[in-house]
Amino acid sequence: MSRISRSVRHRRLTASVAALVLATTLAACSNTATGIAEGYKQGTNQGYVSGDGSVQEIPVSERGESLTFTGTAVDGSTVSDEDFAGDVLVLNFWYAGCGPCRVEAPLLESVSGQTADAGAHFLGVNIYDGPEQATAFEKTYGVTYPSLLAREDADLKLAFAAWTPLSAVPITLVLDTQGRVAARFIGAVQSESILRTIVDDVLAEDA
Repeated sequence: MSRISRSVRHRRLTASVAALVLATTLAACSNTATGIAEGYKQGTNQGYVSGDGSVQEIPVSERGESLTFTGTAVDGSTVSDEDFAGDVLVLNFWYAGCGPCRVEAPLLESVSGQTADAGAHFLGVNIYDGPEQATAFEKTYGVTYPSLLAREDADLKLAFAAWTPLSAVPITLVLDTQGRVAARFIGAVQSESILRTIVDDVLAEDA
């Protein structure tokens, strides 16, 4: 067996279970996401820093299709991707009983306030709760941006399925002005400054 073959085999054997699950989820993504998934299969971890709150940034030239979605917000209003057309959008997937979601909520709210005037929007996607639970969470943690309710909305879940293994929230996506995924946080966002920097960078792309 060649030295290269032994190396590849070793990387495959040592790839983590989490990476393999995530690679499977990404299989339905764009060509960019498919390439990332192949990296996981080979154990290279290219474009990905393992660990809770890890961040994956995607170059402009490698981003896939725009995300399209429509859902019902906690207040009963209808919200869709068209409401954010031409703007940067941060999508945070959460639910009230999620411990890491509680920890990151004030951080997300802070960056939301810091970047609003620059043209960035924040939108939550609650994957389990009803309106009462979601509202209670928002009041407790001071979250002022809206959230969609996905528990009984199969179409809404499907709209994000390629980028978000919903069994592993929290996950945060940063969409560029064309609605394409520019960055993704796997696990709770750990650093306000990192999130702010990424949002600012995406905002600057069209400046």
